[in-house]
Amino acid sequence: MKKLIVLAVAALGLYSCQQPAKIGFVDNTELVNEYQEKKDLEELMKGKIEKFQKKNDSIGRSFQMEVKDAQIKAAKMSKTKQDALMTQLQQKQGMLQQQYQMEEKAISSESQTLNDSLLSTVKKFVEDYGKKNGYDYILGKNEYIGTVYYGKEDNDITKEILELLNKEYADKKK
Repeated sequence: MKKLIVLAVAALGLYSCQQPAKIGFVDNTELVNEYQEKKDLEELMKGKIEKFQKKNDSIGRSFQMEVKDAQIKAAKMSKTKQDALMTQLQQKQGMLQQQYQMEEKAISSESQTLNDSLLSTVKKFVEDYGKKNGYDYILGKNEYIGTVYYGKEDNDITKEILELLNKEYADKKK
């Protein structure tokens, strides 16, 4: 009886060694670019950037008008008053540039945070998908550089994961 159990365990061990690993791959570029949440975030950021640009264009036009008015007034002023006016305008220009840079950096930072969160969501989703569907490995493919240079179409699970990811996002959005 002992020999039979040892033989069964050995056979099971050999059988499990012969099972090929279940491997799939995803096209990272397609998966991220076609993910609806990414498209929505791009629209959100596009709106913020347009609003930011309009505001700064308006401030810039206003400042240019102020400079033109100052030039007209400066023609009637003494050299000392002209220098004081120029210093005042330069300081204001410096403050406006600093404000512009701070707002630009805030938008860039927000965009980076949202993108990092998005990539984390996609990665976690693919990981959970792999666990639920019995994959040993899911590899990532990129357009130029990646871990997969070739894969059989049968092993490409990008579209399947993208559909499920977009469905989950749409359900969350409701």
